[in-house]
Amino acid sequence: MNRMAALVVVAALVGASCASDATPDATTDAQIESVETVDETTDTETTNETSTEDAASVEDAAFQIEVWADNWSAVYVDGELIGEDSVPITTERSFNAETFTFDTALPFTIAIEAKDFKETDSGIEYIGQQNQQMGDGGIIAQVTNLSTGEVVAVTSSDWKALVVHQAPLNTDCEDDPDPDSTCEFLIVETPANWTSAEFDDSDWASATEWTATDVDPKDGYNEISWDATAQLIWGTDLEIDNTVLLRTTVS
Repeated sequence: MNRMAALVVVAALVGASCASDATPDATTDAQIESVETVDETTDTETTNETSTEDAASVEDAAFQIEVWADNWSAVYVDGELIGEDSVPITTERSFNAETFTFDTALPFTIAIEAKDFKETDSGIEYIGQQNQQMGDGGIIAQVTNLSTGEVVAVTSSDWKALVVHQAPLNTDCEDDPDPDSTCEFLIVETPANWTSAEFDDSDWASATEWTATDVDPKDGYNEISWDATAQLIWGTDLEIDNTVLLRTTVS
């Protein structure tokens, strides 16, 4: 081999060695960059999960609703029944308070079905007894945020009301021996989904506020410390309006 050929061979060997040495470094740099990318992605995902959890914890809260009714009520929040009077509506002289708790986020809609005791559709109670008479209703409620202790809603004329049972329409039948044959009544069909937040109650009347003297609240009423703004409400007639649907939105 001559001198020129030997130089060419040596140069080729040196070039191959340099190429071989460079390859591992390039691979290592790419691997490091890949690891860093995975770490950044994981951090982003963790941050997003934490933010979602924080937002949920801020929005959700525990609430309490206290209700006194003459004679019976059932309470719904956004269409879900959260509680009803523990004393059946078939019980005479059931005047008691109830407390229900629930978890939800603002805003939410409260819907209450309220009933005065009546023996039949005549609207008369104690039929055949010396105290046979028309009954009278009334309800009061307040909602408290349990985290803050703030009263966030109370019954008032701001609530919407729909009377679905009225009797007797002819009040002179009150003392009749057979009121079922002489007393007239009106039953309105209960609207579908009336307890849901999406229900349109814009054509309902405003609830009527009544004083404690009007309603004469009894057992259970004084067990609750009522907010000064909480009002006794019902339809426009305490005696004739026997079943009333009530709604409000808490925001």
